[in-house]
Amino acid sequence: MPHDVEHEKRALRAELRERRQLLSDAQREIAASAITQRLDELVASLGARSISCFLSTTTEPGTREFVTGAVRRGIRVLLPVTRADGLLDWAVATDDDDVAEGLFGLPEPTGEVLGPIAVNDVDLMIIPAAAVDRTGMRMGWGRGYFDKTIGSMEKCPPVYAVIYDSEVLDFLPREVHDQPVSGVVTPTPSTCRRRDADPRGSPCPPMPTPAVRAATPSTPCRASRTTLSPSAPSAAASCASSTDRSV
Repeated sequence: MPHDVEHEKRALRAELRERRQLLSDAQREIAASAITQRLDELVASLGARSISCFLSTTTEPGTREFVTGAVRRGIRVLLPVTRADGLLDWAVATDDDDVAEGLFGLPEPTGEVLGPIAVNDVDLMIIPAAAVDRTGMRMGWGRGYFDKTIGSMEKCPPVYAVIYDSEVLDFLPREVHDQPVSGVVTPTPSTCRRRDADPRGSPCPPMPTPAVRAATPSTPCRASRTTLSPSAPSAAASCASSTDRSV
């Protein structure tokens, strides 16, 4: 039942949000450093020269160091700008720290705003998520911005969600509009692509978990799948206040 699925999602999001808030500053810093390394490896392995990413909030796995480094290496990085109509505009990232508070209090770039179709030209999409399951299904934070973006693209590039290790789940409640991802990037070095799915990818090392299966034919985005890691960071006792992503 749709109502039951919505209830399950709300309850799960609340639990995942609380877990993130319980991480200590030290745990966040360690995770952000590892995420930067994983993302650098992913971009290099794909040979991506134009990507989309996002500016992490204080509770999300940190992406800002990665974005700055990518821009300085000459990679074109598009960052999302939320709109009231449920669509995403995009702005080209710079290597400075000039960030504004956008819709819903999210950190957003301050540069020239491009329209929603700007993302159609990227080689790789790196997006936020609340969780991803072992079939590749992503659950966001409830507003559907990235589901709408991915679902509207005629030719979708590889799409990777950035999450903590503990947010790789066995199964997620899903609705018809939910879009799968190609894989996940977690602090634990588990992000890889299957050689049979992408000839540019290196073979995945032996992992105790199955590779994520391909998306169903009805979904518009059918990029290569990745192997996931179930290991989870422990939660610290301190609680950090933050703006929660809702897209």
